[in-house]
Amino acid sequence: MKTSLDGLRDIKVYQNTEGYRFSVDALLLYSFVNMKHAREIADLGAGSGIIGLLLARKYAEARVLLVELQESLYRLAERNIALNALEERVSAIFTDVRCLDAACPPGKYDLVVSNPPFRKPSSGRLSLGEERAVARHELRLRLPELAKSASYLLKARGRFCMIFHPERLIEIIDALRDAKLEPKRIRLVHNDVRAVSKMVLVEAVKEAKPGLKVEKPLILYNADGSYTDELNEMFG
Repeated sequence: MKTSLDGLRDIKVYQNTEGYRFSVDALLLYSFVNMKHAREIADLGAGSGIIGLLLARKYAEARVLLVELQESLYRLAERNIALNALEERVSAIFTDVRCLDAACPPGKYDLVVSNPPFRKPSSGRLSLGEERAVARHELRLRLPELAKSASYLLKARGRFCMIFHPERLIEIIDALRDAKLEPKRIRLVHNDVRAVSKMVLVEAVKEAKPGLKVEKPLILYNADGSYTDELNEMFG
């Protein structure tokens, strides 16, 4: 595939021009992570690596693992690690998120993040091209499987942060709790102050006690269509 060179904050990435490309979701998830320190980070379904690479810059002492199922995106992730001179702290593996027990030890990670496929195969129009379809629809990874893998990787009190569709919030909570991940923080994302929520950011903590904080809504656009101050700050 042809590629383009794109950037977000202080990270540059090559992306396939006709395949899956990151969106504002990546920036929102990166910004939602608020840990003071992180030593071991995993990004499940990393795509071209944008979120994991951003977190590697944010946590300068952390080691980051990018996990990607699609070979075309895995190759881009490897290329982007080198492009950003992060080979000493960031690595990528080409494997199925559902089979991490064959590639990674359990209970190692402080933080796991994911911007997973959030549409069921029967809902919405399938994205053109396999790369985009797999990244956006639950063709090869379902929500309970993602939660189980995140829990496997995390140490006790480790955090899992994800972005998903708010229509499935109850499913998210059920899947997380079944995997011993207690939802602790959520934030709904709206295009503007009059719009219904289009995304939800969720943080869960492994083996934590119940207690959920609902943060103020995140508004992306002003009435004139310009970015809000908060979104501009996220873009840096």
